[in-house]
Amino acid sequence: MAKSDYYEVLGLNRGASQEDIKKAFKKLAFGCHPDRNPGDPRAEAMFKELSEAYQVLGNPNKRAQYDSFGHISSEGLFTDADFGFNFNDIFGNLFDEVFNTGRRTRAERGRDLKYDLEITFEDAAFGVEKEITILKRIVCEDCDGRGAAPGDETTCSTCGGRGSIKYSEGFLAISRTCNSCRGTGRRITKVCSNCKGDGLVMTEETVKVNIPAGISSGSRLRIRDEGEVGLYGGPNGDLYIETLVQEHPIFRREGQNIFCDVPISFVQAALGDEIDVPTLEGQTKLKIPAGTQSGQTFRLKERGVPSLNGRGKGDMYINVDVEVPVKLNSRQKELLKEFAEGTEGSHNPKVGRFLDRIQEYFK
Repeated sequence: MAKSDYYEVLGLNRGASQEDIKKAFKKLAFGCHPDRNPGDPRAEAMFKELSEAYQVLGNPNKRAQYDSFGHISSEGLFTDADFGFNFNDIFGNLFDEVFNTGRRTRAERGRDLKYDLEITFEDAAFGVEKEITILKRIVCEDCDGRGAAPGDETTCSTCGGRGSIKYSEGFLAISRTCNSCRGTGRRITKVCSNCKGDGLVMTEETVKVNIPAGISSGSRLRIRDEGEVGLYGGPNGDLYIETLVQEHPIFRREGQNIFCDVPISFVQAALGDEIDVPTLEGQTKLKIPAGTQSGQTFRLKERGVPSLNGRGKGDMYINVDVEVPVKLNSRQKELLKEFAEGTEGSHNPKVGRFLDRIQEYFK
């Protein structure tokens, strides 16, 4: 594929000054640098093309050759070797490597940690403070995170302790992290016996977790800076708490509402009664009107779970289940037969309506 004209790449005419070339490159490179456009292959390709154009036009000798001969061969007159570095190396930090701020190893944020916390139904409803123990890496106290035994460090001979190596090409000064010392400016002659040269050690730490009222299973809480320690002055990671709410033997929850099935006798359903029903705050009285049917639901307002934002509470719903006696003595059977003979017709409206529908169907 034919290479683009270097002047067109930088948006300049052929009479542009060296200062104009430098300014144009910095302006365009800043906008499309891969650090500012992560995961964008088009931006990366554009940045590489800009860098190639600047390496040629920013050098008076190479610019003169380019003005005379242009691109020669399919590989071009100028190759990566001519620039003194591999183009992949320029895809580092924008300010460290392109604009030469001279910063050493970049700060790294610590790893985030995740903890699965199982809580009771009541803890989720009312909120609770829990203490958990987590494993995480912290800075080694023996070497203060340097990874070296006391007194067993020397200045890196490759970079002279600067942590970076500078390359100059025309008006562009490029600073790369020193590979020998990884930007620290020092070399370890003997590693710390406690952390084995890593600078970090594993430890157990107790953390207090405030569980808000109204939380549900699968909710995730974030505790800032309680993750692993950052490197090279970077910030700590965060700790994420994922909650798992245990099932309750009596209640079930849907959103902020609570449901409970309560059995009653058919006598209570027929004659009516006042019964004790359970709630999260304890037992309360519920009036069962005469003629209550099995499956009928009663609402107890604001006896459910509070919302996470603190605005109001859900309701509680009592579903009554009319229980039919399974064992009857002869006297009870006799009484029920007498009761059945005296309750035909309007006393059983559902039965009557069902029989009417059957007769209509078979007509």
